[in-house]
Amino acid sequence: QQNLVQIGDITMTFKNLLTIKAVVCLALGVLLVLVPSELFDVLGASLDEVGRIPAREYGAAMLGTLVLTWLGRNLTDLKVQQIILLDLLIYDAVGFVVTLLPTLSGTLNALGWGIEAVYLFFTVGSGYLLMTTRAAQSDR
Repeated sequence: QQNLVQIGDITMTFKNLLTIKAVVCLALGVLLVLVPSELFDVLGASLDEVGRIPAREYGAAMLGTLVLTWLGRNLTDLKVQQIILLDLLIYDAVGFVVTLLPTLSGTLNALGWGIEAVYLFFTVGSGYLLMTTRAAQSDR
């Protein structure tokens, strides 16, 4: 597979990126569905009864992304990889932006920067791999 991202000593492939994304979605998706208030408490924010509804809905979306990334990680068709990578690029880039504002304002505590780092990692990784799959496709 030619679509690689080198991060220090780690070589990021499509399969590795999707596997890591699946693990993150499993952990956070389950927490958001089962204990959203407790998760947000750790982040320095609180959720009322109404706020728990979209938090749980986001957890459900993460569990759907878990299925996509886990089952899709071994796919080799470049067009299919591009579709998945574009989905993840949009997902994580928007997540980065919408989480940046409450992190900068102090609504989320310093752990908000950890969430930002995760979103940035997946945004850069999926964006780069998307570009390399397009380059590999045009070489064919």
